Amino acid sequence: MIKGKVENIKDKIDGNELDLSLSNLTEVPVKELAAFPKATVLDLSCNNLTTLTPEFCSLTHLIKMDLSKNQLVCLPEEIGQLGNLQHLDLYNNKLKMLPVGFSQLKSLKWLDLKDNPLEPTLAKAAGDCLDEKQCKQCASRVLQHMKALQEEAEKERERRLLKARELEKKKEAKQREKEAREREAQKKKKADEKERKRKEYQAQMAALAAQEQQKKKKEEKKKRAAQKQGKKTASESVPKAKRSICSLVFSLLLKLLLLLIVGVASVIAVCQLTELRKEAFCVPLNAHFEETVRWAQGLEVVQQVIQKMSDLRS
Repeated sequence: MIKGKVENIKDKIDGNELDLSLSNLTEVPVKELAAFPKATVLDLSCNNLTTLTPEFCSLTHLIKMDLSKNQLVCLPEEIGQLGNLQHLDLYNNKLKMLPVGFSQLKSLKWLDLKDNPLEPTLAKAAGDCLDEKQCKQCASRVLQHMKALQEEAEKERERRLLKARELEKKKEAKQREKEAREREAQKKKKADEKERKRKEYQAQMAALAAQEQQKKKKEEKKKRAAQKQGKKTASESVPKAKRSICSLVFSLLLKLLLLLIVGVASVIAVCQLTELRKEAFCVPLNAHFEETVRWAQGLEVVQQVIQKMSDLRS
């Protein structure tokens, strides 16, 4: 036998029993043992085993197993897979507690846990194993104890799951509240932004309306000024037109008067200086002319003019 390995396991088999005790083993040769499923009784006592691997629990053909006088500090959780195991000797190891999966060993009828530093409740449940009856009672009480622990563990697990769910629900509720607040804040932000834009738009419209109103006022003012100026121009143009018409009429009358005077003077000259003065139409005309000349000569102004003309000649 080499440390950790077994030389010629087949030579260790006697019927359905495989004896690997006192083999200085530090680990169980699981693969080699699996090759002999008819070896339902396994003796691993008096070795240096400290742990059993999860793969060890695949040896489901085992019915009786002796692990006494080793250094085992724990058993694998998967030990419950050994559903055919009826006899288990764990005497004189370093076990303080058993895995919860131990309660799944439903076929277990015999158990020895003496000389292990078991925790108090497990030690109380195990009791002594000094004879066949006590070892059977130990198996029954330990399975009940482990089932109770499993149920308690299940309840604890359910409580933890429930608590985890509640915490998750609270977390989700807080997250929903947070998201709702964020949505509300975002909504309020959008509403505020919309209100700000609306006020800006109203302010712009009010400014445009004010500008339009001022523009209209200026236009109306210009229009009134233009109308006033037009009226003033019209009122000024009427006298000018009247004066223009009067001037035109006066000029026309003056021209007619001059033409008349020239005509009369021409007729008088013809009647005074030509042979026609003896004609019938010239006689009264000459008489009126001479009478007018005498009247004019009687005027002081005319006399002064005649005097000045005489002075100028001399």
